[in-house]
Amino acid sequence: MQVGELARVLEAELHGAPDVEITGVAGIEEAQPGQITFVANPRYAGLAKTTRASAILVTPDFPDVPAVTLRLKNPYLAFARAIEIFYQPPAWPVGIHDTAVIHPTANVGKNARIGAYAVVGENVVIGDDATLLPHVVIYPGVRIGDRFFAHAHAVVRENCRLGSDVVLQNGVIVGSDGFGFAKDEHGQWHKIPQSGPTILGDRVEVQANACIDRASVGATRIGDGVKVDNLVQVGHGSSVDENTLLCAQVGLAGSTHVGKNVILAGQVGVAGHCKIGDNVIAIAQAGLHGDIPPGSMLAGSPAFDHKQWLRATALFARLPELLRQFQRKPKREE
Repeated sequence: MQVGELARVLEAELHGAPDVEITGVAGIEEAQPGQITFVANPRYAGLAKTTRASAILVTPDFPDVPAVTLRLKNPYLAFARAIEIFYQPPAWPVGIHDTAVIHPTANVGKNARIGAYAVVGENVVIGDDATLLPHVVIYPGVRIGDRFFAHAHAVVRENCRLGSDVVLQNGVIVGSDGFGFAKDEHGQWHKIPQSGPTILGDRVEVQANACIDRASVGATRIGDGVKVDNLVQVGHGSSVDENTLLCAQVGLAGSTHVGKNVILAGQVGVAGHCKIGDNVIAIAQAGLHGDIPPGSMLAGSPAFDHKQWLRATALFARLPELLRQFQRKPKREE
């Protein structure tokens, strides 16, 4: 594809020759002639002068560089769209593999792609254009919308409900039992039945080996557009509102309620029965406890205001020096 055509598709302003041929995408350090890359982080701006890429996606005010530039407000998003143009994912043919097991009462929509040893249980309803790769298991009573895509070994447990355009990566468990036990008079743990379903909205993606538990009563709810990274644990009875990101190894204890447009970075842990407001950002490995007001930015464990945390960590490195100064300070005479 010529770069002029690519600029038109991406709705970018082109600076440079429109007939340069683009055959693929790459990161700015690895890119070769014929490839397009991007600069969204100022840390990499200097590399734009030396990259071998034929074209670079940049912001409108980016300085001129030797390569052709495509200028637009969000280079990172445009780069994602460029990948979609040049990357060809595997093609999964319409049809049901001979070894798949589909219960006679299940209702699977048009254009289904169901792989080897997949299992679809009793009274399941799945919309049109679904793809279930090998060894996917859908338990009885599940309801799923259109364009469902489940990678190998994903599991959806009984009576869960999933919207349209949901993607489950390998090893995801939706609706596994919540961790609920009550101690009896003999000091033994008694399992609390986890009777409530897990409900996922539209455009939710859950990535590899993440678990979203079902509720003991009520439901565990994941809102529209939520993205759940690898190895995330969402405890029973929790709710996560629209367009929130739960990054790798985040853990939500039971009955945690997370607002809209929240970002919980890697390994953030949230104590149970907390309410996290809209637009909160928690830095990696933060430990959240208690209710968090909307718009907060938190760091540390236990977590507190991010700016205060930066000052505190800067001071922490100086503690030995400050202690020596304090010890050398002469005592005041009585």
